[in-house]
Amino acid sequence: MTRHRRTALITGSGKNIGRAIALDLAGKGHNVVLNGSRDKAACETVAQEVKKHGVEALVAMGDVGIAGDCARIAGEALDKFGTVDVLVNNAAIRPMTPFLEMDEAEWDRVIAVDMSAAFWLARACLPGMIDQNWGRIVNIAGMNSIQGYNGRAHVSVAKHGAWGLTKSLAKEFGDRGISANIVSPGPIAGEHRDDPGMAAHIEAQKSKIPLRRLGLPGEIAAAVSLLASDEGAFINGQLIQVNGGTQT
Repeated sequence: MTRHRRTALITGSGKNIGRAIALDLAGKGHNVVLNGSRDKAACETVAQEVKKHGVEALVAMGDVGIAGDCARIAGEALDKFGTVDVLVNNAAIRPMTPFLEMDEAEWDRVIAVDMSAAFWLARACLPGMIDQNWGRIVNIAGMNSIQGYNGRAHVSVAKHGAWGLTKSLAKEFGDRGISANIVSPGPIAGEHRDDPGMAAHIEAQKSKIPLRRLGLPGEIAAAVSLLASDEGAFINGQLIQVNGGTQT
């Protein structure tokens, strides 16, 4: 076990927003635990990028929609680093299915990945945070997920649940130096949005954003890093929207 600096565990960190968060926190001196459910090579690539910042990286593969995998992922992090100081629940799935066509299996899967994983991982990481009177929990919930969402009722329900969990953790553990917040991204440039077939959709999205552009993964990472820092200690139980003014 090594214990030299703070450690951040970021789920879904092999690409896009998760990767950006991992690199931003590594640049600020955090050891990083990377996670993905399928693409280990992508996580290993990010791990090499993380190490260029002079910190340590661990790849802990697993499906956060399974309670046992969450326990194992956290366990691997704790075995190597002693504590998880910063927990970022970023992994998510967003299937598009009309409400009357959703079956129980799809409903349960979305709830598990998009909400229950935050509970399972917080439960595993909080004891160490409590022992040291310091910790940060940051949950990621897309802008549309915290509203009603046509075709994604299960996603909206799960993220509203994660918001309730976040507020409850903020109140229950705030007196132990532990904060819990949500970062809510608007439309972000990245995978799939480079598809030429998405061009019209992207332009329509931009037209609804006062800044007239998509956000960047690094802009989401910057918000997470503030919440994960000592300077962000008094921000607790909040939903931070990073959406270019879309809901202004």
